[in-house]
Amino acid sequence: MPTQGPLPSRLKDALGSLPARLLVAFLLPTLLFLALTGTAVYALARSILEDELGTSLSAIAAATASQVSGERMLTIEPGDDTSETRTWRNLVRLLTEVQAASGVRRLYVVDTQGRVRADVGGALPVGTEVPELARDRLELSRVFSGQRAASQVLFQGSDGRLYKTGYAPVRREGAVVGAVAVEGSAAFFGPLSRLSRGFAAASAVALGVLGLVAIFTARGLARPLRRLMDSALRIGRGDLTTPVPPEPTREIGVLARELEVMRGALESRDRQLKLMLAGVAHEVRNPIGGISLFSGLLAEDLRAGAHAEAAGHVARIQREVEYLQRIVEDFLAFAREQPLSRAPVAAPDLLQEASGLLLADAAARRVTVAVEAEPAVLEADGSLLTAALVNLVKNAVQASPPGGEVRVTGRGDGKGYTIRVEDRGSGVPEAERERIFEPFFTTREKGTGLGLPLSRKIARAHGGDLRLVPSPGVTAFELTLPLGTAPSLP
Repeated sequence: MPTQGPLPSRLKDALGSLPARLLVAFLLPTLLFLALTGTAVYALARSILEDELGTSLSAIAAATASQVSGERMLTIEPGDDTSETRTWRNLVRLLTEVQAASGVRRLYVVDTQGRVRADVGGALPVGTEVPELARDRLELSRVFSGQRAASQVLFQGSDGRLYKTGYAPVRREGAVVGAVAVEGSAAFFGPLSRLSRGFAAASAVALGVLGLVAIFTARGLARPLRRLMDSALRIGRGDLTTPVPPEPTREIGVLARELEVMRGALESRDRQLKLMLAGVAHEVRNPIGGISLFSGLLAEDLRAGAHAEAAGHVARIQREVEYLQRIVEDFLAFAREQPLSRAPVAAPDLLQEASGLLLADAAARRVTVAVEAEPAVLEADGSLLTAALVNLVKNAVQASPPGGEVRVTGRGDGKGYTIRVEDRGSGVPEAERERIFEPFFTTREKGTGLGLPLSRKIARAHGGDLRLVPSPGVTAFELTLPLGTAPSLP
């Protein structure tokens, strides 16, 4: 027997889809509105027409009662209809004329005990109690007190149609001695029913049209959303190379653009991470190989008792460990997401502090570091900017020939502040200028290739930038910073 398990799940998925939800959102309120409106209009129209019919019938009854003599009516006795007395004939003729003129179904006259004195259209003999009067006791009590009235409810005749009765009092010398009853057909129910059916048909057509509009609208929304969903699923599965297609709809287009920006950022970060991992693996391999080599030589020398040579191997191992430690520290500094701790920083103090940290290295290479900075206050993270400047000044010192000079200058233009670090070393070859800011790219044997990328990252985190400004005989790096507040480090 085939299982029925997946059916509820598929049904649930179908009902939970955007087209189904939009269809329900379109049709359900409209259906409720049309149903409530149609019911209310039908009930109001029926009530108005019923009241109008009752008023019309009671008016006919009143007009008829004004022509009926109460005294003569009371002289009609049982059997007068059989013998056709003159008084009975005159009353029946009056009722017949009114029936023909008004088109009502039945007119009859009763006394205060509810006994028939004349009946046109009902054929009840004189003296018979009218059974229909029991239905309208409340209305008759008002009539016998001297008021006109109409039955509150419709009743169904033998022909299957609905009827209503209007009553008016018959008086003798001012006293009520009977009543005239007029039964009329509620013929308005035919047009009212047709109107109701027409409204239902129009509502069905409107719901159908609205359903088609909802379906097309849902499909128009679902297609771009489905494309966005496919793009998000691809990104979630690790496909960061396929671009997110643009969408023409404004709101969905914004989502598509933001998703594309996110994909590009993830792709860039993924590419950067792979590059960093490859760089770390490459840079770590050399010191680990050196440590392995010299530790083996150390073991051999110790077994042979050559302690003098062993000390040299230990020193080489320590240098390799220091280099390995520097690689790890530079990698962590570059990869770590650090929030900016902004505070007012005096630009001259910043340049003096960064340059002062390298005076010993500069003196060892017989290089002079000259600092010249215009006064300015930066809203920045002083420690991170100091690290960035130390990298730039250190590179300049290492690139300068003995006896050379490194110039560190700071200039403001009212909108920003530019820090320039220049040296007169061998410069950066043109073929390498596009790659010097790539992580782990270095031309030095013991360089990690993370100094310049880290400095640029810090500069951009402050809303500025770092760039190489090549000129004949001079290698210069310019770090630009805004004078206002800066965003957080990404």
